[in-house]
Amino acid sequence: MKFPKPHTLKQIAELIDADFVGDANFPVLGMNEIHVVEPGDIVFVDHPKYYDKALQSAATIVLINKKVACPEGKALLVSDDPFRDFNKLSNHFKPFKAANTQISNSAKIGDNTVIQPNTFIGNNVVIGKNCVIHSNVSIYDDVVLGDNVTIHAGTVLGANAFYYKKRPEGFDRLLSCGSIRIENHVDIGANCTIDRGVTGDTTIKEGTKIDNLVQVGHDTIIGKKCLIASHVGIAGCVVIEDDVTIWGQVGITSGITIGAKAVISAKSGVSKSLEGHKSYFGVPADDFRSKYKEIASIKKIPEILDYIKTQAKI
Repeated sequence: MKFPKPHTLKQIAELIDADFVGDANFPVLGMNEIHVVEPGDIVFVDHPKYYDKALQSAATIVLINKKVACPEGKALLVSDDPFRDFNKLSNHFKPFKAANTQISNSAKIGDNTVIQPNTFIGNNVVIGKNCVIHSNVSIYDDVVLGDNVTIHAGTVLGANAFYYKKRPEGFDRLLSCGSIRIENHVDIGANCTIDRGVTGDTTIKEGTKIDNLVQVGHDTIIGKKCLIASHVGIAGCVVIEDDVTIWGQVGITSGITIGAKAVISAKSGVSKSLEGHKSYFGVPADDFRSKYKEIASIKKIPEILDYIKTQAKI
């Protein structure tokens, strides 16, 4: 997320009542999660295990819970609770605003687009030309849809990221101030849920078709001309490259990449990145040839045990 205008390191420190290390006039342009940071962004880190990753990232301002050596060309914001203060910044720069109408006055809707009854369209939503948005769809603030997009009944675009920090008193949610970008000629089935990015965008690229009852997590990127069948669950920060086919009830863990033109068969569980141009199935998912060898080996276990028993009697 980029700020409406540049701020200084001192101004940001004052907003969250934090100490800072660096030039008071060091420029701060925005804030983002570590996988999408750019120079000028703030990234937060609150565990020593990830200090180096944050300090060596593209972010030039690190919101951290301990004074450490600051890399050249960067600045620190030192806070006793970076998670809390990242939320403070989200609230300051992107506060929640009630729409108060079924279709927000700030929404922009293109020519020949049809909005069916009981659909909610939030603030600053942009919908392109020749789209069809069926009944009971909820499109939260800042979502952008291209041309010739179809959204079927009951789908929710832009709900919060499933991102929590466990504290002694319960779970603390990381606020979501990102959005969703859906490109041209995308179809989304009934009762799907696509979460907004935490600070960036959840993206579905041109020509992709998604069946009913599919969940897409925050900041995930789905490539062009993908085909995703019903009951698929995709966690946050996944990259699915172009022309991937995912069949029903596949579960995909966070932060991995599915290569272009991969095919994942039904009921598979994907726990690691998969190369493109291959077919996969099983739990954990593996390529067909390896999985068939594994299944064939398992089938031989009774035969092997019988042989061992026979040899033991000799």
